[in-house]
Amino acid sequence: MKRVELYAQVRRAVYVEGISQREAARRFGIDPRTVAKMLAFSVPPGYRRSRPPARPKLDPFVGIIDRILEEDKSQPAKQQHTAKRIFERLRAEHGYDGGVSIVRGYVHEHRQRLREMFVPLRHDPGHAQVDFGEAVAVIAGEECKIHFFAMDLPHSDACLVQAYPAETSEAFCEGHNVGFEFFGGVPRSILYDNTKLAVARILGDGTRQRTRIFSELQSHYLFADRFGRPGKGNDKGKVEGLVGYARRNFMVPIPRAASFAELNEQLRECCRRRLNDRLRGHDETIGERLARDREALLSLPPAPYEACEKKPARVSSLSLVRYRGNDYSVPTAYGHREALVRGYVHEVVITCAGEEIARHPRSYAHEDFVFNPLHYLALLERKIGALDQAAPLVGWQLPEEFATLRRLL
Repeated sequence: MKRVELYAQVRRAVYVEGISQREAARRFGIDPRTVAKMLAFSVPPGYRRSRPPARPKLDPFVGIIDRILEEDKSQPAKQQHTAKRIFERLRAEHGYDGGVSIVRGYVHEHRQRLREMFVPLRHDPGHAQVDFGEAVAVIAGEECKIHFFAMDLPHSDACLVQAYPAETSEAFCEGHNVGFEFFGGVPRSILYDNTKLAVARILGDGTRQRTRIFSELQSHYLFADRFGRPGKGNDKGKVEGLVGYARRNFMVPIPRAASFAELNEQLRECCRRRLNDRLRGHDETIGERLARDREALLSLPPAPYEACEKKPARVSSLSLVRYRGNDYSVPTAYGHREALVRGYVHEVVITCAGEEIARHPRSYAHEDFVFNPLHYLALLERKIGALDQAAPLVGWQLPEEFATLRRLL
């Protein structure tokens, strides 16, 4: 392709100096047809195809490739055809004798045409998006996977990130409590994906049946809910971006803390520091734009929502109550009675007839036993033979005088 400098020389020679096109072709050593094109365009117009390129070896197999790619739409994303796999099938099953490069080119072009397009959106103050992400942290010296709750206000890009041991209903509700307190109000609407923590079922007409705990949370704070399309994370792109940003910036290097409470204070401090950032395309900092968000938020209720899961249970003959696959002890006086378990993020509270009878740190292990030895002392007074093998007493740290007393007994 001829350079733009040559275009300028030829056009000046013809239009200013007045020489003929034939003379210009001789002077600059180019074809007369090229001179005519240079007079028609002030800059090189680039190459333009008059018809699609011919692919004599591939064209008979284009229909087969299109069918394979269409069938892939209904298959799991990780088990769809690559261009190389399509090439191998064409060669083995259909007698294709062309090269792999032209197959790759066609598959790439086909997929580019099918890629989804998006409309730029504006974000009014007072609305939010919520999602969960996963990362690794060191808690009390032990490396573990954490599930972090992320709330984003798209208008200002202000954010709140909190970490929990598991992605549970109580962590979901506790994250909302902390987020609303952090921002100083309740968003008018919150956009979610179709998480099972909020959506029990999607009906045929697209209507969502909310879970009980999510309906309670919504009734307490009075925000409107919105849900993205199933499997379309880009519907809530702001919070999706926040999840990746928080993982790369708040959790690199891997965070270390003595407890989840300490880790969450570190994360809140990261969110506060981010308020001073000025993002691309904005003249104001995140904190300055957050002021408009706060003006549009709903007022907080007098007390936060009780972020717990409530489950009915029955005390077993071993004075244990089962919750989420783990067993927690209660005083033996409540054996065989009905109880109510309230599962919070970090503790389990058990009540009977409206009275609190036990409170334990929550275990996220599987088939674990959580004992309070005091719950069994009254029973051990009558069942002395069980003293040496009593599981609730294992590891119970008592003063040395108790060992002396036991020897005397």
